[in-house]
Amino acid sequence: MRIDMTSEPGDPRRPNEDYASAALPSSGEGGALVVLDGVTPPQGDVGCLHGVPWYTSRLGGSLLELSTARRDLTLAECLESAISRTAAAHCVTCDLSHRRTPQSTVVAARWDEERVEHLVLSDSSLLLERPDGTVEALLDPRLGRLPASVTGLRERVRALPEGSPERDAARDEYVRAVEALRNSPGGEGFYTAAADPAAASLAVTGSAPRSEVTALLALTDGAARWSEVFGLGDWAQLLRFVRAEGTEALLRQVREAERNDPLGAAHPRGKAHDDASAVLAVFP
Repeated sequence: MRIDMTSEPGDPRRPNEDYASAALPSSGEGGALVVLDGVTPPQGDVGCLHGVPWYTSRLGGSLLELSTARRDLTLAECLESAISRTAAAHCVTCDLSHRRTPQSTVVAARWDEERVEHLVLSDSSLLLERPDGTVEALLDPRLGRLPASVTGLRERVRALPEGSPERDAARDEYVRAVEALRNSPGGEGFYTAAADPAAASLAVTGSAPRSEVTALLALTDGAARWSEVFGLGDWAQLLRFVRAEGTEALLRQVREAERNDPLGAAHPRGKAHDDASAVLAVFP
């Protein structure tokens, strides 16, 4: 089968907080892919000595290993174990109860000759192509259901000039509002993988017969900007483009669109440039 992946930071002066990888075990029993998008915290204390890139690489590596080696576990159980492992690796030195402890979105897929399984947590995306060419977007819908008070704050930020004190102040207010909804016990917000393994049970999961899947495309929101921010095509057009041109071409087009609208005037967004990752798996 064909695997194609590209991941790059939004700013080359900063480490990439995404994680992207895939595995095709030599046993020939199938494979797996994992894509994570680390949550960039505001400046200041986050209670952790290691940082987001360390967290996503640890969590992503554990999840990929478990997804391939422990086929007796569901993907949600693999994620639960990977979160526990990662927390154990830094609980002695770091405050994992801090609301800004390192955390990330999660996309995982696993396949064998019979089935293709998926898991999605937060706002990264997984596109699934059927034999007839139709494309299904497997998404976690909870970020699209944020209260109007929070979405109103987001639109206010986007409407203010980039770099202005007013925008900075509005962004701080928006960040605080989103943080209050992230992994909140009330169940009205949304969830990321952080230090609590219970978040794994809240992921969107499912499966399809292997015969009904011809390709998968996993995307962090920085790569999904091609469709969701810049409107260069719908989900099906995005997958077809990547099938034909590759993941590197996808990120190249996203970067060109970002450069053509540096202040977000035509295409409002939280960051001018974002870390971006894509993994394509095409089945024979």
